[in-house]
Amino acid sequence: MDMDIKKTNKNKGTVKIKVNNFNDRINSVKPTASPQKVETPKQADVDLEIDNWENEETAFKTPEQASAEDNIIGEQDLDMTLDNKKDKKRKKRNPITWFKLLSKKKKIIISVIAALVLMLIAAALYFLVFNHGKNTISIITPKKATVKKVVVPTTVPSTLTGLQVSPDVNKRQVTAVMIENSLDARPQSGLDQAGVVFEAIAEGGVTRFMAIFQDTQPTYIGPVRSARPYYVSWLLGFDAAYAHVGGSQDALADISTWGVKDLNQFANSGPYQRISSRYAPHNVYTSIPALNTLESSKGYTSSTYTGFDRKKDTPSKTPTASTINLSLSGPYYNPSFAYDPSSNSYTRSENGNVHTELDSSGKSATITPKVVIGMVTPLGQGALDATGAYYSNYTTIGSGNAYIFQDGIVTKATWTKNSNTDQIKFTDTTGKLVKLNAGQTWITAVSTDSAVTYK
Repeated sequence: MDMDIKKTNKNKGTVKIKVNNFNDRINSVKPTASPQKVETPKQADVDLEIDNWENEETAFKTPEQASAEDNIIGEQDLDMTLDNKKDKKRKKRNPITWFKLLSKKKKIIISVIAALVLMLIAAALYFLVFNHGKNTISIITPKKATVKKVVVPTTVPSTLTGLQVSPDVNKRQVTAVMIENSLDARPQSGLDQAGVVFEAIAEGGVTRFMAIFQDTQPTYIGPVRSARPYYVSWLLGFDAAYAHVGGSQDALADISTWGVKDLNQFANSGPYQRISSRYAPHNVYTSIPALNTLESSKGYTSSTYTGFDRKKDTPSKTPTASTINLSLSGPYYNPSFAYDPSSNSYTRSENGNVHTELDSSGKSATITPKVVIGMVTPLGQGALDATGAYYSNYTTIGSGNAYIFQDGIVTKATWTKNSNTDQIKFTDTTGKLVKLNAGQTWITAVSTDSAVTYK
């Protein structure tokens, strides 16, 4: 007889167990009259066949035991089958289903992370596409090497005056011209256009000027007179060519010995002319263009020198030196200077009159230097001239006191010149160079400090 045993489990399903000839085997066991030990059927007598069972039990099991054991094994097989099905379902699950099965907290965290990632991606795309407001993506290309243009200044400070001039002006040859100041030589011509003027006594109390030119080129200068040795020493500091008509024996000897760029009228009459409106020797005139031509023919084309230190005007609000008087030899030749605040300059006068001059057309001009210097230097007697007067002999090498008038005030200083070719330097009480206003500088040699007065 075959027996089918069915076990039902709500969660695991139904397990079917089949037992072959179970009753027949049981019935073959007959009870004896007296109690005896009952032998259980041999293993071969009870043949349990269970579907999908891999292990066989050799001991006898009652139907209840077999049923219970089969029930457990069936449940295990059922669990394995269901787990395999769940694994397959998990593998086939899509992201949306997976997201729905998450807890509320996990859904929030994942949503925030996703939003941040999307914002970063959007920002990057915006930057690349629009490039901060541009409609096209900019491509950086290497810049070509640019060559900076050298800007040549249109003007530079003049070495002689400090005024703004063309750069070519400083390359010109500096020219010094001796100009007479006797009563018969007045009014002179060209003094107002000189950059620097030296004034000293020639002989017999008569003063003479040495006008130095580089910035300007006046065409009418005179009357031109003879050389003196102290002027030669001063002009060498400017590396200037020297225009003169003869000179004292000492001066002519120094010109030769010191290698001065000589433009003596006695040997070079071309640039000079005698005017008919005056009598000799007060009638020799010249011009800078004519002298430049002579200089070029001699190879004098430029000058190498150090000019005075210059500065911008700084007029005083309370001038302390508005009137300057310099004593030289007497009323005919003692100069005075009046400060003009409107132009920050000084109007020169001599013999009680404003110092004026004339150009070739007869037009009058006034001499108004920006700086006036009273340079104290010892004055001695030199050789006698043809009239029996002594030539002046100023000390030019060394040092001494100086009074510098500019901006309406006075600065007490020291002048120094170490050699003939050295430039004169003006220093204050601390040893610092005194800077002069740009424009004409007028230097008058006086023999004592008392010869300089001002108020």
